[in-house]
Amino acid sequence: MSARLLADVVLVVHLLFILFVVLGGLVVLRWPRLAWLHLPCWVWGALIEFTGWICPLTPLEVRLRHEAGQAGYSGGFIDHYLVPLVYPPGLTPQWQIVLGVGVLAINGVIYGLLVRRLWRRRTTAVGR
Repeated sequence: MSARLLADVVLVVHLLFILFVVLGGLVVLRWPRLAWLHLPCWVWGALIEFTGWICPLTPLEVRLRHEAGQAGYSGGFIDHYLVPLVYPPGLTPQWQIVLGVGVLAINGVIYGLLVRRLWRRRTTAVGR
C-alpha cells in the first residue's frame, strides 16, 4: 500500500474517531455495551482539547505524507483540517476549552439519559 493511501486512511480514521468522540454517546444509547469503548475515547478527546496535546495520528499522517512526497503540515489535525471547515478564523485556546466542555456536556447528558434508562429497567425488573 502506498504511503499516500496510508496517509489518507489515517486521515479518515482520525476523522471517524473525532466523530465517535463527539457523537458516540448517541451510539451508546442504542448499544449500551459500546460504552466501554466510547468512554476512554471521550476522555482522550477531552484531554486533547484541554491540554493542547497533539493526537499521535497527526504525526503519523504527516510522516506518511512526507514519505509519499507530499507536503506535510504543522500543528494538529483540528488546526489543519477542521478549523478551516468548521471553526471561525482565530480559534483561540479559550474556544478550544469551550469546545471541549461542549463535547463533555453533550455526552454527559447522553450518558445521564442512559443511566436513567438502565436504572428504570433495573428497578422495574426488581419490582416484578
